[in-house]
Amino acid sequence: MKKFLALLLMLGLSFPVVALAADKKDPLAAWQPKFDPSGAKYTYILSNISHPVIEGVAAGYRIRDKVWEQTKGQIYVDYRPLAQLGGEKDVISKLKLGAVQGMLSSSVAAANVADRLGIVNLPYVVDTFDKLDTFRNDPEIWQPFSESAMSNGIYVADFTGYGPYGWATTTPVATLADAKGVNFRIAEAPVNTDSYKAWGLKFTVMPWPDVPQALQTGVITGLDHTAIVCNITKKFTIAKSFTELNYAQGLFVHLINKRWLDKLPADLRTTFLAVIAEESAATRTATRKQHDAQVAKAKEAGVQFYQLSADEITALKKQAEPVLKKWGEKIGPDYLAKVRAKLGS
Repeated sequence: MKKFLALLLMLGLSFPVVALAADKKDPLAAWQPKFDPSGAKYTYILSNISHPVIEGVAAGYRIRDKVWEQTKGQIYVDYRPLAQLGGEKDVISKLKLGAVQGMLSSSVAAANVADRLGIVNLPYVVDTFDKLDTFRNDPEIWQPFSESAMSNGIYVADFTGYGPYGWATTTPVATLADAKGVNFRIAEAPVNTDSYKAWGLKFTVMPWPDVPQALQTGVITGLDHTAIVCNITKKFTIAKSFTELNYAQGLFVHLINKRWLDKLPADLRTTFLAVIAEESAATRTATRKQHDAQVAKAKEAGVQFYQLSADEITALKKQAEPVLKKWGEKIGPDYLAKVRAKLGS
């Protein structure tokens, strides 16, 4: 009898747990495929760390559906956002080995794959939506970028984005003097570290998952990121000021394991890459609209937006020149000079 009562008690205690598990909603339920992928000849596992509410992330699902349609069910893009396959450094290792076939890598992480990919993070080089489109659509400057990771067995197919970078801060930053009093969180990327050292600003290198608590506790008082991400991820609930620095475009660079790509039949490979290019271009247009929409929503919610003066932006550019020279030696000084000339940077 005692054993029976104990069993009943255990079952009773487990019911709330089961109920809670049943009530917990799948954050990706709305993006499940409307087709049965089990018959696909080829599976392409594609990773990303962010949420598809961001247009540049949702592109993975649009690519999945269009590839399925255009290849008549021969290729299934098994898209895994929200860091389902781990952090970006871990996924890059898996990508090189072929355990993962594709990755929409943040541009700051992509610089760890090949130095040349870091050009998009350099201050005031590829810094506007228009320059980004020019960079992508000019074969003379795009091809060296897309082929820069070939020695690591990775092909750069395209990119989507998440908007221009700025400063989300807990106190207003309208001048460089204001910025001197802020401790900025920056990404785990050497380009960013070099830039902030050149600007003489206080910074902390920190993984993205650690940011919410650090912001709440005051360990950091500023965040180097985009308005799209800051508003969608609720960072503006604490950091209620945003300085539109616009020194770089946040990108998701589409990396593909070249061995997997080369094994596709030529016709499927052509179709696969064409879909990625088409959907990536459409997503870049959507990202412009999302940026405007998220800035408007943030302003409606009381977030104050600031811009540095033209003279102070000029000062930041001048201070960053040694960074561009240092990275120019890594990515190729002639290539950097050509990109800057073509973009007017």
